[in-house]
Amino acid sequence: MGRVMTCKIQWLGHAAFRITTADTTIFIDPWLEDNPMSALRLDDVEHADLILVTHDHFDHAADAVKLAKKTGAKLVAQPETVERMRGEGLKGEQAVAMNIGGTFRHADVAVTMTQAFHSSATGAPCGFVIKTEHGTIYHAGDTGIFESMRLLAEIYGIDVALLPIGGHYVMDPTQAAYALRLIRPKVVIPMHYKTFPVLVQSADDFVTLAKEHAPETKVVVLNPGDTYEL
Repeated sequence: MGRVMTCKIQWLGHAAFRITTADTTIFIDPWLEDNPMSALRLDDVEHADLILVTHDHFDHAADAVKLAKKTGAKLVAQPETVERMRGEGLKGEQAVAMNIGGTFRHADVAVTMTQAFHSSATGAPCGFVIKTEHGTIYHAGDTGIFESMRLLAEIYGIDVALLPIGGHYVMDPTQAAYALRLIRPKVVIPMHYKTFPVLVQSADDFVTLAKEHAPETKVVVLNPGDTYEL
């Protein structure tokens, strides 16, 4: 098999993504088994190198340790969350306990943990900036809008932003559209909507508002299982 020459971003439903580069396969918030929108189940996964957990809520962390056990992947999360996951059987050599501002490097990617404004059963909520050979991806995690998103853009230069739009627990479409003014990504992929009745059920309003407030950003709406190539 030849070396992958693109970076593939696959939405797995809710806030879960699989990102594949030439040398690294990353899962973010892999809620796969009980996720009604999931495009993938644990039995379908054959390989993973990194698992990134933004915060310790069931719809983000429930399957992280199971996936780590199956694949041997390293799991990156807040120290307190890692400690709790050790009780689920996460092995010491797989655990990467990191805090906001830290960077973990693996093969052809560098993962930096960023702040987020939310809640978490353990540790603090976070997002991740993932630098690849093909561009920089920002997974905001579950969060409301915050002004220092602008600073993240200045430091890292975001090519693709993965933003929650569902409201109630996270940014709604209006806040997410305004967040694009701060982040200034080339591409945005909406996430964290439709999964539960309380969330926004469609990306349509976000698409309209994004065109109004950030016309320079391309909006890519994926169905669970769809892939965008960077």
